[in-house]
Amino acid sequence: MMIQLRQSFFQVFTVTSLWATLLLTLFYNDQRIEMGYLWNIAGISAIAAVLFGVMYNALWNYFTLKPVWNIVISSTLNIAGGMAMVWLFSVDMFQFIAPWFPGMWLLSIVLHIIAFYFYARMDSRKKAEELNNILK
Repeated sequence: MMIQLRQSFFQVFTVTSLWATLLLTLFYNDQRIEMGYLWNIAGISAIAAVLFGVMYNALWNYFTLKPVWNIVISSTLNIAGGMAMVWLFSVDMFQFIAPWFPGMWLLSIVLHIIAFYFYARMDSRKKAEELNNILK
């Protein structure tokens, strides 16, 4: 489990670093970036790696909480981490979207519920099909 979580962390960290660098290259091509801002990119990558490489993986695959708690925890941490990443990327952008935090949290919960039940339905069909193939 720890090896898989560590591997997921570094995969997400690397991809997010490249993605944030691409965004900076596309949108801030004419501006100079201070060396200290690279720590913000590392922070953005670390937050994304903890959220998507470790937290989601552990929460949905290894922990045995009820689905309601998984949805609330993942939605809350997802929005909090996303807001922290936006703050590290641009304080002005953070101040612009901060008033919509409650709506984003509610939307995140709704979308996590939809995704969970869609995934659970597909997973149960797949397992039922596997069991039927075993019985044949």
